[in-house]
Amino acid sequence: MQDTLHLSSAAAAATPTPFHHPNFPSISRPKHLNFPPTPKPPPLKSPENEIPPAISPPTTANTHPQEMLLYLDSLGVDSFYCLHTHPSLISTPLPQLKSTVDFLLSLGLTTHDLRRIFPMCPDLLTSPTTTVIIPATTFLLREALVEASDLRHVIHRRPRLLTCSVDRRLRPTLYFLQGTIGIDNVAKWAPLLSCCVETKFIPRIEYLQKLGFTYRDTVTMFRRFPSLFCYSIKENFEPKFDYFVVEMGRELRELVAFPQYFSFSLENRIKPRHGMCVEKGVCLALPTMLKLSEARFRDRLEVCCSSSTPVRTSPLWCTNTNTDDYNDVS
Repeated sequence: MQDTLHLSSAAAAATPTPFHHPNFPSISRPKHLNFPPTPKPPPLKSPENEIPPAISPPTTANTHPQEMLLYLDSLGVDSFYCLHTHPSLISTPLPQLKSTVDFLLSLGLTTHDLRRIFPMCPDLLTSPTTTVIIPATTFLLREALVEASDLRHVIHRRPRLLTCSVDRRLRPTLYFLQGTIGIDNVAKWAPLLSCCVETKFIPRIEYLQKLGFTYRDTVTMFRRFPSLFCYSIKENFEPKFDYFVVEMGRELRELVAFPQYFSFSLENRIKPRHGMCVEKGVCLALPTMLKLSEARFRDRLEVCCSSSTPVRTSPLWCTNTNTDDYNDVS
């Protein structure tokens, strides 16, 4: 019996006392300790349970887009066209827009010029004046050596120049035109500086080489007439070169000497005048055939038809002329 009592006492002593947190009620708590009753949750529709409405800032009319459009309209600029072609214009701060206009006017441009260049290049309206437009202008004057008196004309012709990065576009193009092509007076061809060398210049050089021109002759053609870089391969080079070779039967060296051939209209100038030369049995050099006015061209044809074959040193001489039936006039 004593052994049984001893084991029971030991077992009771070994039983762990349950843990009680002072903030949590327990059935083992002494009954003399009283805690406040747990509050009941408020009803669903009570004011305490309602979610407070979001506090919005005081509403003010957003007049910036209207002010911007009115400002452009006051300059005579087609604001809706600019906004349609360049939607990011809507987020351009009005002070930035006014800063751009003031800077352009300080360069000698007029409001009439702005009415032309902004629709041509709406990017100019959103380009930062300090970080983009002013550095580009400084580059044109100091590195491309554009005369201050010519700057207005250059911008009027190619306003995109002022939106180009100096380091990524303007300077690499300048070095290519000067170093690779060998153009001394790049300022005369300043609008070309906004073109990309990789996507604009190189493909046209490679195309002329595929036609049979040597690399040296190709570079010579672009140096003599840099506007070739602006002509479309598919719409200009291909049809005019095919007509030159197939219908006119001319030699490539004539194009090397007169690359301006590609600047004349195929339908309105080249074909009609070549047809008249064929009809009269006259073969004129390319500059003579294409550069003269209509009246002077017809007079030249009449002179050639009523005279003997020109001497070899004459600009009228062409190697395709058959001299077997004529005597050279010295």
